[in-house]
Amino acid sequence: MSFWFGLIINEVPFVGIYVLAASTALAAAQGDLDSAGAKVTAAVAAAATLGLAVCAWLGVRSAHVVGQALEQGLGTGWRDRVRTPLRRHRPWLRILLLPAMMRRRDVRRIPNISYGDAGRRNLLDLYRRRDAPQNAPVLVYFHGGGYTSGSKSREARPLLYQLAAQGWVCISANYRLRPQTTFPGHQIDAKKVIAWVREHGSEYGADPSRLFVAGSSAGSNLAALSALTPNDPMFQPGFETTDTSVTAAICLYGYYGHYFGAPPDEPPPPLQPQGYITADAPPFLVAHGTKDALGTVEGARNFVTQLRRASGNVVVYAELPGAQHSFDVFHSPRFEAVVDGVEAFAAYVLAAADRTPH
Repeated sequence: MSFWFGLIINEVPFVGIYVLAASTALAAAQGDLDSAGAKVTAAVAAAATLGLAVCAWLGVRSAHVVGQALEQGLGTGWRDRVRTPLRRHRPWLRILLLPAMMRRRDVRRIPNISYGDAGRRNLLDLYRRRDAPQNAPVLVYFHGGGYTSGSKSREARPLLYQLAAQGWVCISANYRLRPQTTFPGHQIDAKKVIAWVREHGSEYGADPSRLFVAGSSAGSNLAALSALTPNDPMFQPGFETTDTSVTAAICLYGYYGHYFGAPPDEPPPPLQPQGYITADAPPFLVAHGTKDALGTVEGARNFVTQLRRASGNVVVYAELPGAQHSFDVFHSPRFEAVVDGVEAFAAYVLAAADRTPH
């Protein structure tokens, strides 16, 4: 219940502070604070405001946490190896006044492009800058929802719009849900999106050789599994010869465990995505909240530990203080810090790839 009741307030506590301040000021102006009950109510409002201020401070502090995570994962001199200039200032006007407004004038969203034969569950939205830059790196994003709900236009939109504004091609995709399909149907759809980028991405200015996968919650599980199973025929029936390898993976408040939709009378699929970790795992950025009520922070820590133990590539782990599930829905200080961290991580990975002999 802490997730459902705190989803908005935990990420944009300023909204709660505005409501409390405005209602208290109105009551005072109308002379309604003279009774003992009204004074108790005002005291409760003051205490709530203090609590909301603490939530806001924890969100702002995420910038420091993300910076530390980059230092630990990429090394202290990582900025010297990144040529792409990074955003220096948060969009505070939007954070404080319009946290739910996503659209940008410089970005065009092309909705409902079909990548498979499963109707609306096989549609994707494509975001790119209006001047349509060519040879752009690609981000493919998968939404959360426990494989039973969710859609491509709900989560991580601040990230999609920000990267698109920086010249990326960003894709947010639906995939089949239960009961329409079960394991490995969702995972096959994720691979189909990657295959679609390989075949059609250049038509939209994308460079399919620089392809990042990302996701939230169950979508994070999909992204990680896609990154860890390049060209695995189990997950790409009928398109086995398509290259489904990726450059790197970005996992936001992910679920890291057994597939939780398996019928009780059948053995569960291998542990996901840990069961597929190898020394060839691509670079990973993992961000998780310390107060996540749906996907435990212990699960994220365990996944990162196993990645770092096996992988020869960089692993960045940002453990966000006070963050709940679904911290990517609004323009908040916390998620904007994560967005900046993703930009830095991606710039580092792309710069490293450019330095590697082919």
